[in-house]
Amino acid sequence: MTFPVYTPAEAQSRETFLGLMWALSYPGRIHQLPEGEVFEHIAETLLDLETSFFTPDEVVEGMLARTGAHARQAAEAAYHFYPQAAELILAHVRQASVGTMLYPDTAATFIIGCEIGSGAEFVLSGPGVNGQQAIQIGGLPDAFWEMRETACKYPLGWDVFFVDGRQVIGLPRSTRIERI
Repeated sequence: MTFPVYTPAEAQSRETFLGLMWALSYPGRIHQLPEGEVFEHIAETLLDLETSFFTPDEVVEGMLARTGAHARQAAEAAYHFYPQAAELILAHVRQASVGTMLYPDTAATFIIGCEIGSGAEFVLSGPGVNGQQAIQIGGLPDAFWEMRETACKYPLGWDVFFVDGRQVIGLPRSTRIERI
């Protein structure tokens, strides 16, 4: 039996998908994504004609539009892309869907540029975490963490991918965090 050979683009999307999947499966562990423009790899992997996105960044918006996904307002978008986590994103994050008890899958997923290994220290626990997992995430306003704590009441809440270069850490809505 023969199998079709992956094209380089298919192999890159597969590697990106696996990195994102394992990041959410094992919260707090650092996973590597393929080399290149990581936000573009994530967009090409997650977005298609039936999905929607929001970003306040005009350059990123142009790149995301090439996927065929629909640009939406923050309250309606399935995926939010924030290459830099400044105070200005908080108004948009506040509007993002946390899903409903009937449809928790309508919650938003965030892809946020940050500094992994510096900044605020947290201990994670919950599904996918063997006991507890310590992480450091820098570059996010303190108000983001307060908003997440209020929004994430499983099954409601946001799933988040923190991106630093090729590194990614997943933080599903089911993960409990405690600031050190």
